[in-house]
Amino acid sequence: MDPTMIIVIVAMIAVFYFFMIRPEKKKKKALADMRDSLSVGDSITTIGGILGKVVSVDGEKITFETSEDRVRVQVAKWAISTVGKPPEDQPR
Repeated sequence: MDPTMIIVIVAMIAVFYFFMIRPEKKKKKALADMRDSLSVGDSITTIGGILGKVVSVDGEKITFETSEDRVRVQVAKWAISTVGKPPEDQPR
């Protein structure tokens, strides 16, 4: 094989790593850290779009209240997409 061809292949692998693989790993790690740091009282949004406030964290399960009616829903930790104020509570 031509040495130039090897350099091109190595450069392409490096580009794929720095522009595709590495950012995805960082994103997954940040999401896992966010889910591990959940605590009672946090406002959350599930991947299905359900908004609520955490009332219990038990291992890999999260229980949260969805409304003023105190309806409680239990989901797996991986089903939480964001933590923080729901969009309607934020100032516009």
